[in-house]
Amino acid sequence: MAVLPSNPDFDQLRRQARDLLRAAQTGDAAALARIGAVSDRVILAGAQLAVARDYGFPSWARLKVEVQRRAILDRRDVAELAALLAADPALAVEELTHWCDHPGGAAPINYVAMLRYDTTGQVWRDVTDTAALARTLLAAGAPVNGQPEDLETPLITAASYGDAEVAAVLIEAGADLERLSAPTAGGVPEASALAHAAIFGHTRIVDLLVAAGARVRTFVMAAAVGDLSGWDPPAAPRTERLLALIMAADHERLPVIDQLVEAGTPVDQADPTWGRHPLRLAAENGRPGSVRRLLAHGADPSRRDPEGRTPLDLCRAGRAAYPGNPGHDEVEAILTG
Repeated sequence: MAVLPSNPDFDQLRRQARDLLRAAQTGDAAALARIGAVSDRVILAGAQLAVARDYGFPSWARLKVEVQRRAILDRRDVAELAALLAADPALAVEELTHWCDHPGGAAPINYVAMLRYDTTGQVWRDVTDTAALARTLLAAGAPVNGQPEDLETPLITAASYGDAEVAAVLIEAGADLERLSAPTAGGVPEASALAHAAIFGHTRIVDLLVAAGARVRTFVMAAAVGDLSGWDPPAAPRTERLLALIMAADHERLPVIDQLVEAGTPVDQADPTWGRHPLRLAAENGRPGSVRRLLAHGADPSRRDPEGRTPLDLCRAGRAAYPGNPGHDEVEAILTG
């Protein structure tokens, strides 16, 4: 079965149908077979239906709506989305399907939470109006916690992709802060939205979730949050302290970095669980405060990862993936100064 490209273009699909019809009219056996499988006449409507079926849709009209829906979401056109959902509220719930970059399908509100990642350019970007899109979908009936069979809730998706605006809308609408992703979920299975935000380095969402009352379940999450009150760092296992230092570095929790180093945590060691290294991760994600603090504690800026990359190399790679983040410029200045 064919899949739709990540940049929706219904005119291109129209051309596919016309090309198929012309091929059949000239006697092309394959084209005749495709149209004949869905229609007893070699006409445009038959060619259109054949194209729709190729992409997994029951009709040309349903294919058109699917492409239209994604294009509206990609443009973040709130007015057009409201009009589309007023005509068919089910489109607020039904998954986007048969797209090359979301082969498993995506609920519309989860898709909105993923818009920060540009699948075509494979870079992260700043987007606007996602909060308004999320509110429009919720008002039309999108379930705030998704469907029971979903691998993760919309809030977990927003936490993973770093959309604090969508996360705030979902929290305001009563999203379950403690729901865990499914054991079979990709990324981080059986983890809360707070854990996803912490692991993927989205500090704004970490702070938002904690302010909303999300439970800090572990010592490592406490380091990501920036508050080790009630925890005893020297008593924590070495592996947990390493993970905690990595979290503190990624979220620029500078007092926590100090506490963990004072507790005997190695400043220049990668953890065995994720293979992350405090200074390299801070450099890659553009965390100048953490880079300065780790260097002050003796971190080695020339230490390379298993692929031979230094913190400076990773900083430059991170700038390419996260264009517009001024933190990478500051980190590069620190590491080359």
